[in-house]
Amino acid sequence: MQHYDIPEHAITRPAAWIGKDMAKHPEKWLVQLAPDDITDLEAAATHFLSLSKDVGEITKTDFPLAHFGGHLEALREKLLRGVGVEVLRGLPIETYAQEFAATIFCGIGAHLGSARSQNAQGHILGHVRDIGADANDPSTRIYQTSDRQTFHTDSADVVGLLCIREAQEGGKSLLVSAVTIFNRMRELRPDLVKLLFDPIATDRRGEVPADAKPFMEIPPLNWHEGHLTVFYQRQYIDSAQRFDGAMPLSEAHIEALDMFDALADDQDLQFGMQLEPGDMQFVYNHSQLHDRTGFRDWPDPAKRRHLLRLWLSIPGDRPLPMCFKERYGSIEIGNRGGIITKETRLHAPLD
Repeated sequence: MQHYDIPEHAITRPAAWIGKDMAKHPEKWLVQLAPDDITDLEAAATHFLSLSKDVGEITKTDFPLAHFGGHLEALREKLLRGVGVEVLRGLPIETYAQEFAATIFCGIGAHLGSARSQNAQGHILGHVRDIGADANDPSTRIYQTSDRQTFHTDSADVVGLLCIREAQEGGKSLLVSAVTIFNRMRELRPDLVKLLFDPIATDRRGEVPADAKPFMEIPPLNWHEGHLTVFYQRQYIDSAQRFDGAMPLSEAHIEALDMFDALADDQDLQFGMQLEPGDMQFVYNHSQLHDRTGFRDWPDPAKRRHLLRLWLSIPGDRPLPMCFKERYGSIEIGNRGGIITKETRLHAPLD
């Protein structure tokens, strides 16, 4: 198997963080909203709703901020060139109608970049909750279950979550740096880390663009123009093996993937947070992986765990290798990512 370009040295950048250090220093990623920040966001949401537009059409101009826009510019820089994660805490979401909360969330997203479709139906506002889907069904999107996920990336530059309600128990958000995993594998098993730069089939889970294969062939790790970029979902790699034409995984590739997973699960390398109602988490998708522990939900449907999700394309971002066109459609900076099929029509369902 021919390997693509691989970094010759360990990567030392802010995104190469160690989870136990991030857990000890929440000031690196946790921001408490001040009362005037909340007032600014609420005023912008009130203005947008007065325009009688669909929240899926929101723009930076339609969501004018008196001062909090300055913080969002710094947040964009932190995502692209810093540690790659931030949680905004303190939004009094229990006092909001869902449309008002979604407007604030999408308005912040519009200041960071442009929203992308998250499924074949063109939803730019996703709803993360257990709908009783079978986690063992290869057509199931794992976020629609209550099962433990595995560390993975989403198909956008940045993924944002707004916590509406917590589960009765569990559902903890987990993060790990792909840059740190690479550095550790390079140190311990340089023979295996090279295999992660080979194109490996990943299942599209039924959301197939016109004239495309039912799987993608994108390396889990890519080294392109001085950037290490991760693309990974082990469950979808495994389920892609059912397709004719998918590259069979050799024993060595499986060993490399297993080591990658084991390092992602290393308690020193990863860290977690319990998102509270009103928390908004933004994660840079190209340098780190995210996960969620399994959860037990409330018996009352009105109390059940519910998060809103955004996928964003960010201006000023890194270039992506050509192979990402298989998933992103376009690799144009600021206009890429999401799931596009011939039936896609962009809109933002509020429920």
